[in-house]
Amino acid sequence: MHLPILLAIVTLNSHGSEALIEGLYCGVENCYDVLGVTRESTKSEITKAYRKLARELHPDVSTDKDATAKFAVLATAYETLRDEESREEYNNMLDNPEEVYRHYYRYYKRRVSPKVDIRIVLMVTISVISGIQYYSSWYRYHEAISYATTVPKYRNRAIEIAQERGLFEDKKVKSKGSKESKEELRQFRESVIRDIVIENMDIRGGYRKPCIYDILWLQLFIWPYSFILSLKWRFTWFFNHTIRGLPFSMEEKLYLIRKNMNLSKTQFEALEKHQIEEFLEEELWIREKYVKYKKDKEEEQRQALATNNKMKKYRRWLKQHGNDRMTFED
Repeated sequence: MHLPILLAIVTLNSHGSEALIEGLYCGVENCYDVLGVTRESTKSEITKAYRKLARELHPDVSTDKDATAKFAVLATAYETLRDEESREEYNNMLDNPEEVYRHYYRYYKRRVSPKVDIRIVLMVTISVISGIQYYSSWYRYHEAISYATTVPKYRNRAIEIAQERGLFEDKKVKSKGSKESKEELRQFRESVIRDIVIENMDIRGGYRKPCIYDILWLQLFIWPYSFILSLKWRFTWFFNHTIRGLPFSMEEKLYLIRKNMNLSKTQFEALEKHQIEEFLEEELWIREKYVKYKKDKEEEQRQALATNNKMKKYRRWLKQHGNDRMTFED
């Protein structure tokens, strides 16, 4: 019962109905009395009273040795009463002296909580994430294109297409007799190859060409529409295959295969075309056939490792030295 007394010093004013708590607002002084106003005073009256007292109590003007402390209390009183919400909380403290814990909570919540509107914070955060997401997608895409231009299969095909279109010849004609360096011609040749790779390369998965609809802002904006489509798709699936017993379409088969393999849409789209064709031939949308296919593949990999010369050498090394020893033997 004495805990509230340990947390705060409560001083009842002459009316006995108001409480002043040390450490909150103006402390044991009444903010209204500090400014010389009443609880009925308007905001303009409070501001006028503060400016008048500030000119008298400012440490640069007043000769009072306690001018700094008095001015600090005056400023606190003004900050408390000029804001409608803060003034309402202060009046509530005066009218309800017994709610000590609640007054402490509201006082420090106001001072600790951010002053910026949380909606602005969310908008800025989502915008930053969307910008980073979009930039990262383009970076990965350009990295994939740069890599593709170094792969002989794709590079040679791009050169063949450029020669068929006469793109290299046009540059030679334009540069004939000019002082263009070999480096400029090489850069032009590389840019042509890169453009042809971009034109013909179908990059899927995490390195595919970025789409504006993939960024977080638009995803949040179209989420209600996407959610409705998802409900519609689930209902259609249940009606067609559970109730009517219709066979699966190609799209539905691919979805079931992806689900059985526990792959995301991006990971599944990154697979080679011949792999997907193999999955369809093996009818892996059927769970039982997928389980058997998975076991067969794991067995093939185990046998391949068993006959691999490097793995044999590694196993011999483990047998002779163990896996917890470090040696400098070749």
